[in-house]
Amino acid sequence: MLPERDVAVDLESLTALRRDLHRHPELGFAEERTGRLVAERLSTLGWSVNRGLAGTGVVATMENGDGPVIGLRADMDALPMREESGRAWGSTIEGCFHGCGHDGHTAALLGVAEHLAHRKCFRGTVVLIFQPAEEGLGGGRVMVEEGLFERFPCEAVYGFHNMPLLPLGSAAVRAGPQMASQDIFTAVFRGRGGHAAMPHLGRDAVYATAEAAVSLQGLVARETDPHVPAVVSVTEIHAGTTHNVLPDDGWLGGTVRTLDPGTRDALEAGIRRVCQGIAATRDVVADVTYTRGFPVLVNEAAAAETMRGAVVRALGAEALDDSFKPLLAAEDFAFMLEARPGAYVLLGQRDETHTAMVHQPTYDFNDRLLPIAVRVLSALVETRD
Repeated sequence: MLPERDVAVDLESLTALRRDLHRHPELGFAEERTGRLVAERLSTLGWSVNRGLAGTGVVATMENGDGPVIGLRADMDALPMREESGRAWGSTIEGCFHGCGHDGHTAALLGVAEHLAHRKCFRGTVVLIFQPAEEGLGGGRVMVEEGLFERFPCEAVYGFHNMPLLPLGSAAVRAGPQMASQDIFTAVFRGRGGHAAMPHLGRDAVYATAEAAVSLQGLVARETDPHVPAVVSVTEIHAGTTHNVLPDDGWLGGTVRTLDPGTRDALEAGIRRVCQGIAATRDVVADVTYTRGFPVLVNEAAAAETMRGAVVRALGAEALDDSFKPLLAAEDFAFMLEARPGAYVLLGQRDETHTAMVHQPTYDFNDRLLPIAVRVLSALVETRD
């Protein structure tokens, strides 16, 4: 295990930076202040800085002789939610909050930049990717589409995320699927409204909507291999304006998550079939929209082993937690892993004062994770003789 003193970083300054980012959160594709701060700090450290990919993205490179080209990625955006952490460095922007720890990810990758610039302990080229708009907006996809890997031809690319379900000092990474695909759907049921006392004179769209909300659960419970992780969640139901009127229409919406591309296809087809079948039974019409979001995040086997080796060198073999299962949460780093081999590691951040899960109003990034993340990510690219 590498001692903390072997991290060539001013940890007090890095913590102050993280908390400054936390005070000034910015939503996806609007990370103007964050991107400017990142670029300025990288330039000061001697990195070659490029801005503009996906609007607010920042990409920095540093060469040190012949060798591989390795990419390291961090996300920068915040969530549109209110903070209730009670921290002295809480968000100053009402309704905007770093509730997923991207402030910590940005700070950690800047710590890696500082360490590598001071030590020059690598051969080849390191590409640091500061990505905007991970929170549902697909900034990773946009960077790839705008030529990220044509301009910066990484041989492998690595990502990371803090994980409150894992204790501080532990890590989880495995070959194969690690995070789920993320799709959304809506089904609008169009009937014929009327008086609630005379439903036989209309065609009840509310009844069909409610029936579909229940029946869709059978797609996982009765049509999906129980060994395949998958979830269909109906998260919205809307219909009507008052108690004595049957509305003309009703609609529901939700999300689909799975670790298996074939199951993803089957669930999309099943949602269409169930909704349209119920509509036909109730003599209404169903309009189903299914939108594919993030793909399954799949760690390439060799890259996963490289990441595991970095964890062992930085933290010790005991840090690897192979009992931690893949998550049905989604992550748009998956788009980068579709374009290049690589891997994604979850770094534990839970301790006695950091127990809240990401996307909860009481969440805060654990600053004690900063030197750990710097050690692990630096170990990925450091020369090993």
